[in-house]
Amino acid sequence: MPPSQLEPQLIAIKPIAVPTTGRGPELRVKVTAPAGGGQLPVIVFSHGNGWSMDGYEPLVDRWAAAGFAVVQPTHLDSRRNGIGFDDPRFGTIWRSRIADLHAILDNLDPILAGAGGLDARPDRDRVAVVGHSWGAQTAGAVLGARVLDADGIPGEDFTHPAAKAGVLLAAAGTGDTLTAFAAEHLPFMRPDYATMRAPALIVAGDRDRSALSTRGPDWFTDAYHLSPAPKRLLTVVDGEHTLGGIAGESVAETTDEDPARVALVAVATATYLRDVFAIDRGGWTNLRHGVGDGSYRIDAK
Repeated sequence: MPPSQLEPQLIAIKPIAVPTTGRGPELRVKVTAPAGGGQLPVIVFSHGNGWSMDGYEPLVDRWAAAGFAVVQPTHLDSRRNGIGFDDPRFGTIWRSRIADLHAILDNLDPILAGAGGLDARPDRDRVAVVGHSWGAQTAGAVLGARVLDADGIPGEDFTHPAAKAGVLLAAAGTGDTLTAFAAEHLPFMRPDYATMRAPALIVAGDRDRSALSTRGPDWFTDAYHLSPAPKRLLTVVDGEHTLGGIAGESVAETTDEDPARVALVAVATATYLRDVFAIDRGGWTNLRHGVGDGSYRIDAK
């Protein structure tokens, strides 16, 4: 049976090498996009710890079906690179992750050219960065958030001008309540959202409890509450850290598997970006009106 108009054909091309310096393993990305159409907005997606460009298909395919070209890097912390907490490189991977997104944004045209000539089809004025978990902190840095040092002094500004908006999925909160393990191994997990001025949607599960913080699920809403407007917050009712299983179907670390929840996150993300990029204003309005079903809440400032 031929695919319906509601399920457009997609293309996915990998691996595409991206030039970097001093990184070690080569930076490679996967590009997923609708098979047809032009003026495609672009999502650069940063995966969570341990994952790779091959994860998050339940999100990526829906974004591509909604008209986005999606670029997924494999960061150094991917399981396939075997860099654990005891590796001397681990302490600087957070910087490498940010550098990966910068390299992609700086080389977007050749990356898309390597994806079957896709460079003729994107809308370069509509580029977003999206990330989950550690990837959300990475995306947040590209949108203007900084990392506080041990004395509470904000560090380097990693903002990239090509990133016009973003979505942070299950983003770490402030670092003043890190557990002893997190403080020792993840001292860079001290985001300062006061300088994250770019438009962004923050997505948090109201049952997401991190082993890295002594706080509860509200920790994952700091990116919304502590950053300047314009921001929106989507709270996923009963959602835990994988928000229903966004990294993939039947993934071992998914604790709240729910295909409907994954679909909600995917649709809300695409709807927000289509709204903030002035592609479709009605979709977000409809999403706001749909909160009566009890599966999510929306706040805005």
